[in-house]
Amino acid sequence: MWYFYISTFMNDQLEIKFRQAYQKILAAQNILIVTHFNPDGDGLSAVCAMIDLLESLDKKCFAFTASEPPSVFNFLPRLEKIRHFTERPKLSDGSIFDDTFFQQFDLTIILDCGSIGRTGLTEILINKTADQYLIEIDHHPKVENYSDLEIRDSTAAATVELIYRFIKANHLLIDKNIANCILTGLVTDTANFLYPATSELTVSIASEMLMLGARLPRIMENVLRNKSLSAMRLWGRVMASLKINKRYNIAIAALTNEEANGDTNKEEMDGISGFLSNLYGVKAVLFLREETPGLIRGNLRTAHSAVDVSKIAELFGGGGHTKASGFTIAGRLETTEKGWKVI
Repeated sequence: MWYFYISTFMNDQLEIKFRQAYQKILAAQNILIVTHFNPDGDGLSAVCAMIDLLESLDKKCFAFTASEPPSVFNFLPRLEKIRHFTERPKLSDGSIFDDTFFQQFDLTIILDCGSIGRTGLTEILINKTADQYLIEIDHHPKVENYSDLEIRDSTAAATVELIYRFIKANHLLIDKNIANCILTGLVTDTANFLYPATSELTVSIASEMLMLGARLPRIMENVLRNKSLSAMRLWGRVMASLKINKRYNIAIAALTNEEANGDTNKEEMDGISGFLSNLYGVKAVLFLREETPGLIRGNLRTAHSAVDVSKIAELFGGGGHTKASGFTIAGRLETTEKGWKVI
């Protein structure tokens, strides 16, 4: 009974925030849409859906991510409108793409990004003027306060789930493009509806998107069946490295730069952690890889109901969800007879 009351209260609060955000959008003259660097399927899908929605409202908008979107998401409608820093110094319309460029926006909408540092625009957003408004829409656990209006639900399976609820709360229409974006975000952030965050609402939304014209076979072909020969060989090296720490019942896999032979393309690395989480009988999985010289990326996954891997990630300065988290530390991996160590 108390759970129902709290859940209903939270939903009511989100409904109010969704309507507040819509009013801010209607009043805005120039809107910036941002997601995190190294964007994933959920972040990109949320941005693309928002672009489509704002264009239907005849709103001027500019979409940005600090790093280039992975090419596997080129099928997403409106993806070609997302700009990134590698396009400096000029945009196609001749605008100078520098820090002052971002001062023109009176409304910024940040999607799928719990930390302002992951936007790539930290100083610009922190030093925004009083007449510049910032809305954050995210499903990750809260890390910091940086927005004027925070719309967050960490129980949601993906940020696109919140985009869907925003659209419904304001009685807006979902066209075929938005339907494809929302379904893509759900598929990628739930590993094809396998992760524990998948709820009855998640499945219901996915079903509605299919009825509205979303093409699941095309989405699956692009984001789940897209591995090259070099990627499959890379996955093989990771699988061969798997070891189980019997004391804590945690499976650990690692990939050094030497083992990768220069094949550590981020697009081809995505999904390994999720795949490893399918390992039977362990409480959690940790995948360590040398992301760049001197930096190690750790990805944690669990399907165990009593395990919160975000607590482990926080010990190393990272964070995330209870079932999927990550961190980055300085150092390099060294192989030993018992496993790996960071030096």
